[in-house]
Amino acid sequence: MIGTDEWEARGRTIEVPEGRVYLCERGPADDPCPVLLLHGFPTSSWDFALLMEIVSQRRRVVPFDFLGFGLSSKPDDHGYSIFEHADVTQAVVRATGITRAHVLAHDLGTSVATELCARRERGLLPFELASLVLMNGSVHIELAHLTVGQRLLRSPLGSLFARLSSQRTFAAQMRRIFARPPTDAELDGMWQLLSRADGTLRLPETIRYVDDRWRFHRRWIGALERLDLPTLVAWAERDPVAVTAIANALEREIPGAQRVRWPELGHYPQVEDPQQVATSVEAFWDRVG
Repeated sequence: MIGTDEWEARGRTIEVPEGRVYLCERGPADDPCPVLLLHGFPTSSWDFALLMEIVSQRRRVVPFDFLGFGLSSKPDDHGYSIFEHADVTQAVVRATGITRAHVLAHDLGTSVATELCARRERGLLPFELASLVLMNGSVHIELAHLTVGQRLLRSPLGSLFARLSSQRTFAAQMRRIFARPPTDAELDGMWQLLSRADGTLRLPETIRYVDDRWRFHRRWIGALERLDLPTLVAWAERDPVAVTAIANALEREIPGAQRVRWPELGHYPQVEDPQQVATSVEAFWDRVG
């Protein structure tokens, strides 16, 4: 397991108008088509640390933290929209010299990926998408089963709930959405990166992406319905939040979408079984070429 201190030391930060963005790079520098990893809420790109170790043996892998998460800046009274997360993705692409990439997205990252697809459709994406992997995210927000904590954060009690959040309550909520129980070390690392720089106090702001999912639903689902990219819907089927019905809908509406099922995994498949996830996504990328 890669500790959070080592994770921080491996990466670097880039400047964007709203602050600093943490990114990490592993794997062959001459890879012409790296893998961009888009993380979920409320954690960070550290979720991909073990998966990155496997995939980077063959491919260049670039995980990074959206603003408000992990080791990136967490400005107060900020919008934290999916559109801004897509802007940050483009800033990372510029900073790393990427011109073509596979995108693997989890949770919140799946909605960021759909915005990248919408920009691509309009000729506004400054790099080429080679393929898309969507993994356990509530793109179809109308089908999602939000946790009690997520509902509280979106309520008028959100700020109070965030101030009262503790490592103990965080761990209890996370254990409910894992199928393979997370280790104490995994939960400790997630909490350290979440709570860093008053991150828990930003939760009522960072969760506003759920409102974006409702408001811009047709923009993003429409982009998927017209998508002409190799796409893999990779889903852990014991996820109580991003339920299997979402994966079924994505498989139906994305032209030519492929599907892989992980029946024994929960909401964080890349943490629960990184080897199984790596095997599935690398087989897909090998087929894409």
